[in-house]
Amino acid sequence: MAALRAINPAARLVQTEDLGKTFATAPLAHQAAHENERRWLSLDLLSGRVDGAHPLHRFLVDAGITRAELASFENRSATPDLIGINYYLTSERFLDHRIHRYPDLEPGGNGHDVYVDAEAVRVARLEGDSGIGFRLREAWHRYGVPLAVTEVHHGCTRDEQLRWLIEIRDTCEQLRREGVGLRALTLWSLFGNMDWRSLITRSDGVYDVGAFDIRAPRPRPTAIAAAGRALAAGERFDHPVLDMPGWWRRPGRFYDWCREPSPQSLCGQGRKVLITGETGTLGMALARIAERRGLPYHLTSRAELDICDPRSIAAAFDRHRPWALVNAAGFVRVADAENEQAACFAANVTGAENLARECAARQLPFVTFSSDLVFDGRAGRRYRESDPPSPTGAYGASKAAAEAAVALAGGKALIVRTSAFFGPWDVHNFAWSVLGALGRDESVLACPQTSVSPTFVPDLCHAVFDLLIDGETGIWHLANEGEISWHEFARLLAEGAGFDPGLVRAEEGTDRASTALASERGTLLRPLDRAVQAYLADVAAAEWRLAAE
Repeated sequence: MAALRAINPAARLVQTEDLGKTFATAPLAHQAAHENERRWLSLDLLSGRVDGAHPLHRFLVDAGITRAELASFENRSATPDLIGINYYLTSERFLDHRIHRYPDLEPGGNGHDVYVDAEAVRVARLEGDSGIGFRLREAWHRYGVPLAVTEVHHGCTRDEQLRWLIEIRDTCEQLRREGVGLRALTLWSLFGNMDWRSLITRSDGVYDVGAFDIRAPRPRPTAIAAAGRALAAGERFDHPVLDMPGWWRRPGRFYDWCREPSPQSLCGQGRKVLITGETGTLGMALARIAERRGLPYHLTSRAELDICDPRSIAAAFDRHRPWALVNAAGFVRVADAENEQAACFAANVTGAENLARECAARQLPFVTFSSDLVFDGRAGRRYRESDPPSPTGAYGASKAAAEAAVALAGGKALIVRTSAFFGPWDVHNFAWSVLGALGRDESVLACPQTSVSPTFVPDLCHAVFDLLIDGETGIWHLANEGEISWHEFARLLAEGAGFDPGLVRAEEGTDRASTALASERGTLLRPLDRAVQAYLADVAAAEWRLAAE
């Protein structure tokens, strides 16, 4: 700063720093006190506060920093003109010597004490002394220097990102009314970040979306960008997901040892997403993910909402007053579709069209699902959204007709094309049948000529809700990244689960075809090999062996 000000006396310093607080059990109070002094150290140095009386002066000297070096800061010439505070939900910690209470956390220590470094947000008794508001007040009272919140990122689902942003914005407004000198709130990370969840200590390839999603050909604005645009213009921003508090405010967040026996679900409160298909794999999975994300929803049965009856649809809308509808109902038995074409087209085409028309009339977002089987598999490459449908069977033809009918209905419709499901919550899929057979030491026949893009159902559900919240429309391909034959997929499952891949044998006699999907709008689901790892972690070997028996 001295060198800069020699050229430009008006040069100003904006200094950013992470800020949290450490809490502890009584035996570790000394460690918490040390860490709570250390959190200010960079700002104390710049502000000329590290003199001989500073609690960490001796600590720094013992570490090899000379007294002359420390004294060079005391003229306060580098005092920040603005302090940027970076705060995360994991910024505040709780040190606990009772390591048996945290079976999922690896103990650490300071060379003398052994303890768990836990997240303070998950400890019930700290609720009244943790949070960004407390820490901003501390920084203001300590330095009296104008403040900004310079990182407001939350590596989570879109609804939680929105809740986090709006909560911090509301907190900042309250602090400004109290007289705290807050100057700005920044939308960092604007374009997201890679492997930030592990602080870039590992190369996991995990991308967290920011205000823009850069997995599209051009940065795609998300709901965070819409919120930022409104807030920057001084406008109120509202979205149905804001009816629910973030996970850091919900009862289920606490560690087991301080959690209420049966925390009450809040998902019946607030504006709802209506989900059709109560008995289907996808409908149940969507409901499970909505519950996990704190999205109020209602999952409908056919008796409650008959998608082929416009009056039944209108009545369900009037009763539940949803803000959006996700259609997971329909005819799903591909092989039976040839002999039951009337039933297949009624459910997949008429039903989807009826729902789309009702949503368009009420100006509500609508999501429905299509299939890779709208393509004949002869393109010689993975299919993209702009490729024209070319179905060869009744099921694919019904989905292609449904796409056209939904598009013609207008409104805010998102059509999700996806591929062969596998997931941890049902047994009616190829992956489960493969593992079941291998668990019985039986061989598996799988076709090496037909390739697909297997889709991990939890990944699909999360991506669908993110796109719904972002307000996306049109056709979007959602499948785990990659192309693989059924034979290769079975071997991948066998190897990952520790079975003999030699039990997977090639089924001959079919023409080569591939209905694998790619996206020109943005590849949102993780690579297939990582999805398979997650699947196998969810489905323990003992479970499928038990099911096989």
